[in-house]
Amino acid sequence: MKEIKHFINGEYVGSASGKLFDNVNPANGQVIARIHEAGETEVDAAVKAARAALKGPWGKMTVAERTEILHRVADGITARFDEFLEAECLDTGKPKSLASHIDIPRGAANFKVFADLIKNVATEAFEMATPDGAGALNYGVRRPKGVIGVISPWNLPLLLMTWKVGPALACGNTVVVKPSEETPTTTALLGEVMNAAGVPAGVYNVVHGFGGNSAGAFLTAHPDVDAITFTGETGTGETIMRAAAKGVRQVSLELGGKNAGIVFADCDMDKAIEGTLRSAFANCGQVCLGTERVYVERPIFDEFVARLKAGAEALKIGEPNDPSANFGSLVSHKHREKVLSYYQKAKDEGATIVTGGGVPEMSAHLAGGAWVQPTIWTGLPDDSAVVTEEIFGPCCHIRPFDTEEEAIELANSLPYGLASAIWTENSSRAHRVAGQIEAGIVWVNSWFLRDLRTAFGGSKQSGIGREGGVHSLEFYTELKNICVKL
Repeated sequence: MKEIKHFINGEYVGSASGKLFDNVNPANGQVIARIHEAGETEVDAAVKAARAALKGPWGKMTVAERTEILHRVADGITARFDEFLEAECLDTGKPKSLASHIDIPRGAANFKVFADLIKNVATEAFEMATPDGAGALNYGVRRPKGVIGVISPWNLPLLLMTWKVGPALACGNTVVVKPSEETPTTTALLGEVMNAAGVPAGVYNVVHGFGGNSAGAFLTAHPDVDAITFTGETGTGETIMRAAAKGVRQVSLELGGKNAGIVFADCDMDKAIEGTLRSAFANCGQVCLGTERVYVERPIFDEFVARLKAGAEALKIGEPNDPSANFGSLVSHKHREKVLSYYQKAKDEGATIVTGGGVPEMSAHLAGGAWVQPTIWTGLPDDSAVVTEEIFGPCCHIRPFDTEEEAIELANSLPYGLASAIWTENSSRAHRVAGQIEAGIVWVNSWFLRDLRTAFGGSKQSGIGREGGVHSLEFYTELKNICVKL
């Protein structure tokens, strides 16, 4: 049985405690590896290695030297594309048709994007007058923040991990990564690529385990971790904030959401259906930016529901290696229990089940997988748990609205504010409504269209801080002002 070990100071090491846990393929329920669980000993060793690397060759490199290495890391992922693809799909159960176009290419690209960005973003300079008339010059310089604790999620494991590690390393920091216990493989595999690319030992470290009383808690509580970045659910984010308060350490948190889509009667129906199908069902609904609440203007409500139903029922459910599959399994049986509990709540609360609502019949070799049906509901009240709580599964509730003001009020009615999508061909309405939606990112006539130079993050209970472009540099560096008296 394959073992997945920690990557500390450039080497793969096991846990001193001997504790291991199962890595399960969610498409068939089979154990594919055993994962070493980190205790305080391994976390402390990883943080010390990261701290030492800051003072070692990594801290002495020029920006040009550092960014050249990060380009080699990206090329190293691409050179081993099939290996990363296989590992990602075994961990997540997602179709290779999806991961080969999004997860692995974007995971590699994050290193090049931020390596190029750090070379080209200017700081500020000001001349000022002084009483003696000679003046003074102020200028800003960016310096690494230090050791960054990175806690990454299971839905897009490589992509969302490198989205944090890429800019952190580009800025000269070192990292200790705690990947999700569900999806550790590509994060561990990246250690081999780091070594081959010439990344000094201790710059990139990986510890495996769980949250409470395990690797996650030990990492966030460690006093030598200078900042923490996390993507995941809001409750865990609150726990991390409490841990980070000791020592007044900064956090960047992308948290839960219950994102709304608004479909106006003047939309291009084909665009709205295609975009909403993706936003509700892509990656089996396990996308933080996905749409679980859809508000449709009443004149087109029936047509929209019928066409979305047809689109959902046309999705091809299958294992990762099926080239025709575009809908995979959920990440685990534990998560399936959560999703199915909401499917049951919808029934109990009197929802009209437009399609789905259960578990699909799968062939014998896949019967042990974490499969659920893509599901659409109508008819639930606005205060229903299914309408107000994040499910993170392949499902959405569709509700009619009558006025623009009503649609805005409904979209803003929850304590979350991560993302939204608006479908209208009226440009004035698009700008007017988008400006009033309480969310960190609002798409108009599109979904998941991402320019990596732009700000990304949530408002309200969906997060703190922004990543992407120069905004990532603001978190991963300390901006220092130097004042020179002339």
